[in-house]
Amino acid sequence: MPEQTPASDEAPRKRVRTRHFQNAKENGIAITGLTSYDMLSARIFDEAGIDFLLVGDSAGNNVLGYDTTVPVTVDELIPLARGVAGAVSRAFVVGDMPFGSYENSAEEALHTAVRFMKEAQVHAVKLEGGVRSADKIRRIVDAGIPVMGHVGFTPQSEHGLGGHIIQGRGDAEAALIADALAVEAAGAFSVVLEMVPAAAAQKVTEALRIPTIGVGAGPHVDGQLLVWTDFAGFTTGRVPKFVKQYADLRGVLTDAVTRFRGDVAERRYPGPEHSYE
Repeated sequence: MPEQTPASDEAPRKRVRTRHFQNAKENGIAITGLTSYDMLSARIFDEAGIDFLLVGDSAGNNVLGYDTTVPVTVDELIPLARGVAGAVSRAFVVGDMPFGSYENSAEEALHTAVRFMKEAQVHAVKLEGGVRSADKIRRIVDAGIPVMGHVGFTPQSEHGLGGHIIQGRGDAEAALIADALAVEAAGAFSVVLEMVPAAAAQKVTEALRIPTIGVGAGPHVDGQLLVWTDFAGFTTGRVPKFVKQYADLRGVLTDAVTRFRGDVAERRYPGPEHSYE
């Protein structure tokens, strides 16, 4: 395995860089990614060897109390991204550019990307859209800022897409491939494929030189990304079909809170061992 390349149980602590994503694709090494919105989760994921952390606009649903990602602002995401970036020593941190922060022009997109790099000190930015966003990606990349693309189901366009609808089926497969190729041609170092059929994702992965990161895109991609509150069993309500839950943190925390409340109500806490002389 090339030094510093994602990922293994014995991953070195040196910082993951964009070149390591490319090395991973070329060597058939799976890339691992999770969302993170705070210092504590970021530090745990970093120590566990996760290759990249996305400070996603999914914070809207998981931190800020919104129904969708659409209301999230740059000013809301930057403090979260700053906390994540400052907590890690190895993981590559990507800041998600929210809806309304890049659509108007390539110059607006660059302005937002620069804010993330300077104020949050992330290592790259992510924005949604293929052909329609290619000029924005190119402008950001030309300024020396790495970009992760995002095609297929794009949550910021949820209303325009008619809800959580699988993308790239049937005749739409050609458009999916065209979007991914446009992202690559614009200079992105990787591209997220969200909620697309596994067969279509495999075709995109084989067509591209840059790595593909799947979110509900099946096994034939170069890496996998999950929202951490979904995979850890912290999320309430509907969990996407593609999510495997590795823990029940909601259950663990509910039990702990219930026992704390009981101890306080019955005056078992604090005990002598918790009190100062």
